[in-house]
Amino acid sequence: MIAIKRGAGAKRGNAPKVLIEGHMDEIGLMVTEIEKGFLRFTQVGGFDARVLLAQEVIVHGKKDLRGIVGARPPHVLTAEERNQVISLNKLFIDVGLPQEKLRELVQPGDLITLARQMVTLKNNRVAGKAFDDRSAIVCIAEALRHLAGMKHAWDVYAVANVQEEAGAGFAGAFTSTYHINPTVGIALDVNHADQPGTTEVNAVPLDDGMGIAMGPNIHPLVHKKLVEVADAQEILYRVTAYAGMTGTDAWAMQIVREGIPTGLIDIPLRYMHTSVEMLSINDVERIGRLLAQFCAGLDEKFVAELEGKEKSQNPKTKAQSPKAKTQKARKKGKGN
Repeated sequence: MIAIKRGAGAKRGNAPKVLIEGHMDEIGLMVTEIEKGFLRFTQVGGFDARVLLAQEVIVHGKKDLRGIVGARPPHVLTAEERNQVISLNKLFIDVGLPQEKLRELVQPGDLITLARQMVTLKNNRVAGKAFDDRSAIVCIAEALRHLAGMKHAWDVYAVANVQEEAGAGFAGAFTSTYHINPTVGIALDVNHADQPGTTEVNAVPLDDGMGIAMGPNIHPLVHKKLVEVADAQEILYRVTAYAGMTGTDAWAMQIVREGIPTGLIDIPLRYMHTSVEMLSINDVERIGRLLAQFCAGLDEKFVAELEGKEKSQNPKTKAQSPKAKTQKARKKGKGN
């Protein structure tokens, strides 16, 4: 899905383009076999198989069927089996129908999604399924809400892509970015938030802003511009570092056509690829505001910098680094 908000005063098709995108597909399951009235299944995307047992699901056959994920009960397992995570091929789905009726409504290849409603927790936090990457779509919608009352020179393309999770090589991002051919692209995706046992390298605490990514998958001038906007607006962030490809749509966007100057914003998320992914609504609002201010601040000078026609100021020559300014804002209680 592609939405366009034209730049002020620009002739149609002549203005530079900024693309902000997230993916709207979710991890799921697929029917592989019907066995004695039960459904065997496989993954579509990278589910954490440890959390599938006893989940409620919806089987999308000729009509939607509610079901549950079951397995052999523990009292008939061996002691060794009871101490192991139940493998995917030993799980099944029960929708309560006999074999004959089930075959009329369901066939191998039918998709299955988890039946989970979002829950609201304390401190403006929420948990639910598929926040990876529906939260990015909400951030983009929030950015468009802000942009409705702002002037901006560049055309803004807001895109919801598909086939990021399914192992299809970021097909949606490749296709939409090739079609739009933006001057700059910004991808939004989730990253691990702080929690026990999570690496501290790129783990951004919940309600502490976002990660603004840096590394070979990211154009340094786009990263610098995002950091400058965050500092100017006193929006909390941390720099997240990637030594290679980021594993997000940013990779596809970067290598389309002659190469697209690309940035990546990380949305802090706990319990990724489960049905209880958790995030902070405050972070979503901050990211929406950052995106809007970034898009509104793009001008001809930035195009010249990207093309090498004008030198960009080295951020290290500033009196304070972005990190120092952000930390100072936190201490004063100004960061938000």
